[in-house]
Amino acid sequence: MSASPAHPSPLHLAVALDGTGWHPAAWREPQARPRDLLTAGYWTDLVTEAERGLLDFVTFEDGLALQSSHRTEPDDRTDQVRGRLDAVLIAARVAPLTRHIGLVPTVVATHTEPFHVSKAIATLDYVSTGRAGLRIRVSRRRHEAEHFGRRAIPRLDAGNLDTPAARELTADLFAEAADYVEVVRRLWDSWEDDAEIRDVATGRFIDRDKLHYIDFEGRHFSVKGPSITPRPPQGQPVITALAHQGVPYRLVGGSTDIGYVTPHGTRQAETIVAEIRAAQAAAGRADEPLHVFGDLVVFLDDEPGAAASRRERLDGLAGYPYTSDAKVFTGTPGHLADLLLEWQRAGLSGFRLRPGVIGHDLEAITRGLVPELQRRGAFRTTYEADTLRGLLGLARPANRYATV
Repeated sequence: MSASPAHPSPLHLAVALDGTGWHPAAWREPQARPRDLLTAGYWTDLVTEAERGLLDFVTFEDGLALQSSHRTEPDDRTDQVRGRLDAVLIAARVAPLTRHIGLVPTVVATHTEPFHVSKAIATLDYVSTGRAGLRIRVSRRRHEAEHFGRRAIPRLDAGNLDTPAARELTADLFAEAADYVEVVRRLWDSWEDDAEIRDVATGRFIDRDKLHYIDFEGRHFSVKGPSITPRPPQGQPVITALAHQGVPYRLVGGSTDIGYVTPHGTRQAETIVAEIRAAQAAAGRADEPLHVFGDLVVFLDDEPGAAASRRERLDGLAGYPYTSDAKVFTGTPGHLADLLLEWQRAGLSGFRLRPGVIGHDLEAITRGLVPELQRRGAFRTTYEADTLRGLLGLARPANRYATV
């Protein structure tokens, strides 16, 4: 597809799937299907709709404790969605029923092992024939740590989130996440692409010389390798992370393929992109492709004012005004297209949209926003690649252990 001169690079679009939507009262809407939340069919329907809209990928939210209206602690609310399925397993279930769209489950690095996650995402890449990704999260929540009993995390609340101790904890957790990503990437490379011979006549199934110990030794992990799963179809599935400030920006710049950021205006978007590019250069990756996606919560309706009215009604059901780390957009698909293209000029290469009410706003994205962007020459009209890396314009990387 040739883009218009005003938009030299077509946008990339993803959707973040979480329960019935990002508004806490979304489950009470007629289209929400709360009784289906724990069924495979519900998630298949959502991803199929996203694929109908030619989106690059979907992310699946996940965590290691019940959802909460509090930032750092559990709550006792019974009027909001609580409970979820495992994101990696949802993605694996949906994969054979889709053909093109990328599947990016969330994994909490703080309390999981990189060896297990490396083979789970490698398996997802095989099941999806090259459409797997991974969203890395860290957790500073004490109640999540208490599920595992392997580390002590102090209680953090609004009053001590910016203390020296909290900043030190944050830096340590993100340093651990960077090591985690490095271990995962090395494990994906621990099998060379042609390590499997499968020659019945000679009785050789693998070439043992093409399986490699990764011998990772760091402050947080000691992993020998090799993986038990051969190198994934993409070589390296796509690694992503959400970042709000300097320490997470360094994780994005040094370790990921996509960073999700949360600007609330054009100038802030420019500043954030510059910070991430500086972190990328400091990590020695200035010449490597790295996408920076803007996150937005979206309430979309064709009639001006209808989305804002719908949000206000949902706020009334929830009992408080909905706010988010990301900008909350209420308006028409055309107005959202204007905003996305303006922010693209600020340096963002794509967007991850969080539907306020999935039952309403997902179709508003795929059937309203996408055609609007296509009319402007700013979004694909057909899938142009068979892998997630291909859709994102990322080459399949060489294996770091292979000898030429």
